[in-house]
Amino acid sequence: MKMRYKEYNLSLENSSPYGITAGTDGELWFTQHKANSIGRITLDGQLTYTKVPTADAGVLLITSSYNDELWFTENKGNKIGRLTSEGEIKEYPLPHEDSAPFGITKGPDGDVWFTETKGNRIGKIASSGEITEYSLPAGAAFPSYIVYGADGALWFTLNQSNQIGRITVAGNITLFNLPTENAGPVGITGGPDDALWFVEINANQIGRITLDGEISEYKIPTSHARPHGIATGPDDALWFTEWGRDQIGRITTEGEFKEYQLPTKSAEPHGIILGSDGALWFAQECNKIGRLSF
Repeated sequence: MKMRYKEYNLSLENSSPYGITAGTDGELWFTQHKANSIGRITLDGQLTYTKVPTADAGVLLITSSYNDELWFTENKGNKIGRLTSEGEIKEYPLPHEDSAPFGITKGPDGDVWFTETKGNRIGKIASSGEITEYSLPAGAAFPSYIVYGADGALWFTLNQSNQIGRITVAGNITLFNLPTENAGPVGITGGPDDALWFVEINANQIGRITLDGEISEYKIPTSHARPHGIATGPDDALWFTEWGRDQIGRITTEGEFKEYQLPTKSAEPHGIILGSDGALWFAQECNKIGRLSF
């Protein structure tokens, strides 16, 4: 497979792009946690930025909703942010102090769901701004990424308790223990096979969990890869970032790997998403947005 790589330099210095999502407008939206901004990049590379009102909010992950809006987590600001189609940012403080929201996704119920790494809760926010929270049964679990699955439930990684979690829209929670100790699950996404695929940053593995809780794990060929984000590609394979090795990895649903070296040293790729153009777009800590096509 011949890969074509392109990268775009960001005009805000040392902005540290982190999360990235595909908007309903067909463009890519990303967080810049050091620049305290939400960025937008068109498919032809045009960049615009929107400043977050709360200073040093620690914007991390971002998702698009059903009504042309973007929602994002303010990890330090302890808020959920909302960027309207008119370009206005609204912020919603969480009910408990120092909850440290992190992962975020639109849910099958029309609400936006998120994780609270320090609060040890899963939350959801309605379009009205009303917030509901659910406490996790595992203590100090550090819930991280979250996504909704083919079964209509929300699935999430528990980085510190070494589990994959599932919560229904009614708030019923089930936890699944990982076979590898201290695996450190982070990114998670729905796969083309209706299973959930996730990365294990400490174990250097890619994991797969079926809707009934059966778990498989696959060792990444490159050691100390530090996998982080993961997304389904246009080829029905799973693509993931290796921020420890400046690579983009690919795994098929049969467990076969390929890895692609990025040309920029210390790129530190994090979030990754499939764009409307059929390419993989990813945020690089080195102050660039990357694009892979084939």
